[in-house]
Amino acid sequence: MNSQIKIALIDDEQLILEGVKMLLSNEKNISVCLTSSNGPDFIEKLASLSEDDFPHIALVDVQMQPMNGFELVEVLKEKYPDLRIIILSSHYKTSILGYMVKLGVSAFLPKNSDRKTFIEAITMVHKNGVFFTAEDHQMLFTYMNSSAKKKSLFEMEDELSEREKDVVKLICQEYTNNEIGEKLFISPRTVESHRQRILEKIGAKNTVGIVIYAVVHNIYSLDKI
Repeated sequence: MNSQIKIALIDDEQLILEGVKMLLSNEKNISVCLTSSNGPDFIEKLASLSEDDFPHIALVDVQMQPMNGFELVEVLKEKYPDLRIIILSSHYKTSILGYMVKLGVSAFLPKNSDRKTFIEAITMVHKNGVFFTAEDHQMLFTYMNSSAKKKSLFEMEDELSEREKDVVKLICQEYTNNEIGEKLFISPRTVESHRQRILEKIGAKNTVGIVIYAVVHNIYSLDKI
């Protein structure tokens, strides 16, 4: 069971919940541990789960009441910064993708995605913390054509130093603080100091935010993920 990817589903359409749950039931390494039809109910259920039952990834619909998907994501990122989130939506637009990046969401999937892409997204988000399709990547670059929009994603007063960029690259490759320290010939405590400083500089809350920042700013290539 430890190798299974635990999934939570949040969607106010019962048919979508049942359909996604059925689709995932055919995957041996993926299990649905929690379903909910709205944000407040999901937050309440999540708070009652033990660490062993806690999901790795939440699949969140955008259009829900009384709390929409983005509002829910803001709450989840505050309460559970390590919970990885995949947004499901019928509205696949550049502006929404840009907002997703700023929130630190791990992936954005249109509801009409094919099964292969859907499973690949879950697997890659669990493995690497982020999943962008080729179309996502192109949309991000289109969105980034404006320097004003680039700054709006990550509001920074200071640019990252070369050493901090080295740390970011290794974080993207999922090295631990100890492993990064060994590669850069610095102590794990110094690595942790760099990590915290990087988070403060880019305005991110967790490793997913660092990875997204690295991809957006061409510090780390999607081809390597």
